[in-house]
Amino acid sequence: MVFQDTAPPQPQPLDPSLIKKLILVASIAAPVQYGWALQLSLLTPFTQLLGLSHKWTSFVWLCGPISGLIVQPIAGHFSDHCTSRFGRRRPFIVAGAILLSLGVLLIGFAADIGRAIGDSLAHGMKPRAVAMFVIGFWLLDISNNLIQGPCRALLADISEDNDAMVTIGNALFSFFMAVGNIIGYAAGSYYKLYNIMPFTKTEACDVYCANLKTCFLLAILFTTCTIMLVVYFIKEEQLDPSWLEYEEESSFYDEKPPPFYKQIAIAVRSQSGPIRILYIVTALNWIGFFPFLLYDTDWMGKEVYGGNVGGSAEELMLYDHGVRAGASGLMLYVMTMGTVSLFMEQLIRYFGSLRRVWGIGNFILAFCMGLTVLITKMANSAREAAVMTQGTSLVPPPSGVTISSFLLFAILGLPQAVTYSIPFALASIYSKDTSTGQGLALGVLNLAIVIPQMGVALVSGPFDSLFGGSNLPAFLLGGAAAVIGGIAAIKLLPDDDE
Repeated sequence: MVFQDTAPPQPQPLDPSLIKKLILVASIAAPVQYGWALQLSLLTPFTQLLGLSHKWTSFVWLCGPISGLIVQPIAGHFSDHCTSRFGRRRPFIVAGAILLSLGVLLIGFAADIGRAIGDSLAHGMKPRAVAMFVIGFWLLDISNNLIQGPCRALLADISEDNDAMVTIGNALFSFFMAVGNIIGYAAGSYYKLYNIMPFTKTEACDVYCANLKTCFLLAILFTTCTIMLVVYFIKEEQLDPSWLEYEEESSFYDEKPPPFYKQIAIAVRSQSGPIRILYIVTALNWIGFFPFLLYDTDWMGKEVYGGNVGGSAEELMLYDHGVRAGASGLMLYVMTMGTVSLFMEQLIRYFGSLRRVWGIGNFILAFCMGLTVLITKMANSAREAAVMTQGTSLVPPPSGVTISSFLLFAILGLPQAVTYSIPFALASIYSKDTSTGQGLALGVLNLAIVIPQMGVALVSGPFDSLFGGSNLPAFLLGGAAAVIGGIAAIKLLPDDDE
């Protein structure tokens, strides 16, 4: 399908059998994102129970961007050149599922393993359990990256050079990410889940730990069943080794191809203008989004509810209520993301091109980051009024502030749906006219995601400290990056058919 700015694109008939394949492959995103949701909602508190300090917990979380920086380009490159009789992408997806199972077992049973090899049951640091947890955490992040890159490449492979199908496939991937998030947040919030697997509660593993263990055991079942269906029903033809020899002989390298990471550097430098702009806009997009993803519940607890994690009992209670309200907001956020993903094709037809939808998504993101300032001012004004009328500022925010916050979370699901689908669709479309394979193109695109994430994670904390610990400076910086990214998407990216 060709999207043009001059006339509304005419939809082409969709092949039902191809749509079914896209749905099946995209469904892999659900168990993968289920695991991510469990990480976000459960694992930071769990590290505190194991005795790991808050400072070191933040370093553990760097493994996500680091593994994405390394694993996705490697998996993408080698899946492009895999000559296994099982296909190019499926062996990597299965290997990722095996690593994921091992990782979640180590996380779930970390306390039990630590106790078995010498950890004390007393409160405090449990070094052996922490070691098992960290290894499992890294394996989980590596496996997620090992699955996602080849999975998106497989969506492009089975789309049969149909740009509209590539777009639909990535929109479905975004939809199933939302489904996985909803299931993960729901499972993580149900404190009696361990009752379906009562053996998970042990001498070393309390109720919170048992719930976490149960959630991750269900993750193994969820992932295994989904990937088995994909492996059974989605067939890939074996890549002919002679084609690789031909490709190597006809490549732009004068001699033997250079080492892999040098190939990545060459691939980035030799990309066409549109792909380079795509990487820049993607980086700006994630600089815009990541501060809020890092600090959304903290913003709710600290600046909307007026709590303080290191303050009095009343301040701590308000902070906890704000964090819980933020978790509810995240449910609205992923529900919007899933709904919008289902209508992504219609949005593209209405606005005329992928780049316009992406640009508008960035502008909505910037608008929402600006709204955080307004909502914070409303909450501060309400607390000042409470001092005059009730003699204290330690009161929950009025309903208008809470509703505004929930609306903000819900609206943010729209640009997030765009972020999780359109950049990947454009990477697949643009890479068809270059020497870069689908897998490597998507792997390099991931660099434009994880490098900004690492930068934001390292910079935003000290930056916010300059302004008294407020989250707003990082949010406003993200809003500015989103505005620049929106302008660049609309003005610099070519039409989808160019």
